Amino acid sequence: MSEYVAFDLGASNGRCILGRYDGNRLSMDIIHRFDNAPVELNGHLFWDILSIYANIRNNLIRLGQGDADEIRSIGVDSWGCDFALLDAKGKLVSNPYSYRDSQTAGIIPRLFSRMSQQDIFQITGLQFIEPNTLVQLYAMQLNQDPALKYAATIQHIGDLMHFWLTGIRACEYTNASTSQIMDVQTHRWSPEIIASFGLNPDMFPEIIPAGTLLGKLRPSLLAETGLKGVQIIASATHDTAAAIVSTPVTQKPFGYISSGTWALLGMEVTRPVLKSQCLSLNIANEGGAFGTITLLKNITSLWLIQECRRQWSLEGKTFTWEELSEMALDSKPFLAYLDPDDPVFSRPGNMPGRVQQYCQQTGQLVPQAKEEILRIIFESLAFKYRFVLQSLISLTQEQIAVLHIIGGGSRNVLLNQFTANAIRLPVQAGPSEATALGNILVQMVAMGELSSLADARSLVLQSFSTTIFIPEDVDRWDENYLRFLRVTGLDIPV
Repeated sequence: MSEYVAFDLGASNGRCILGRYDGNRLSMDIIHRFDNAPVELNGHLFWDILSIYANIRNNLIRLGQGDADEIRSIGVDSWGCDFALLDAKGKLVSNPYSYRDSQTAGIIPRLFSRMSQQDIFQITGLQFIEPNTLVQLYAMQLNQDPALKYAATIQHIGDLMHFWLTGIRACEYTNASTSQIMDVQTHRWSPEIIASFGLNPDMFPEIIPAGTLLGKLRPSLLAETGLKGVQIIASATHDTAAAIVSTPVTQKPFGYISSGTWALLGMEVTRPVLKSQCLSLNIANEGGAFGTITLLKNITSLWLIQECRRQWSLEGKTFTWEELSEMALDSKPFLAYLDPDDPVFSRPGNMPGRVQQYCQQTGQLVPQAKEEILRIIFESLAFKYRFVLQSLISLTQEQIAVLHIIGGGSRNVLLNQFTANAIRLPVQAGPSEATALGNILVQMVAMGELSSLADARSLVLQSFSTTIFIPEDVDRWDENYLRFLRVTGLDIPV
């Protein structure tokens, strides 16, 4: 039995997951789950980064106290874009900002005073969204943030954990690709962008490929954990890239949604797509493992449901995820529509009130009941998925036969069915622990236990079950999709 450890850091929780491989099948066990949420301080949102590290360290100690002889390697993955700044001695300058911090509001148009939108896109191939590392750094510049004065090294969240585990400073390719500072063609930091924005070129460590062996734990951690024979691997450090590795593909081309707080809807390609149409559709070329490009769009997704749940909890009403879906089914369908990516929904706050505000401002029925608000969100998410999928098909000129939904959101039966109805295609849901699974699969290839991406996906197919959702009532969904487009002002891709 070979064992691999994945620390999967998400924007709401983190998990320590142990993968066990017996030579034929791979199994996964959640060893520990811990909360992770931004902390508000003086009007800004920060990550409690030392708490994240403490949870990783404590889990490593716990693993070392058990039967750890079979553990071969450890890797950390995290959400993209966010970063920490280290000083010349490798010390943390300040807690990292959360990508939902308000400092980036309205910053994207101001980027273009330094460099044109077309030039930034041609270099990076990236979607323009406020969480991007470049947007955050420029906001810090404009705000004269003193942290920049002391910054000697930038590390994305997963890379920072690897640095604290090993002492090696590097930026893994898949996470670097979310920065809007990396050249998508050369896989190196762009000197043009660095110069145009007055960034310190020495701040950016070497970009290394997914699956790079970093070495052993640093001496103090070795003494604490006893994990002396274990390699630390910079797996596919960006959680989306890791999740896509675990897609149980049986045919290409294929579409996927890595579903959770965000929905990353895309197609896997081998070369970046830098057409002007890609820029106009605001679609990203992010780095994938094993020489792939993840051509995708970031869609605000179950964040809306999560924030509704949080607001109602503050009001004394607590609901499970299953109860929220059941409530939505109790509402009349197609009452109103919203664009989940409208800026009004991007920050924490009273999400039910914002849904009502959006409906009022767009001249629609204003929902009053919780059931109505939930139904509007779920249906609108499915319609937005259809719009983005049509955009990708228009861009690539490739048709897909099935849409894979992976990650935690793949457990949401209601949204899976609504998505199948909206896109008029079967949806294959699972595996749910896609990110940690992909992290482990990249580790297995790096350690020589698997030989390729194709081998990794074959192992997923023989180790984990999935669920198929068949489209229903598609004519009615087609009719209401046109209403969704009119309300949101989205143009049908041609």
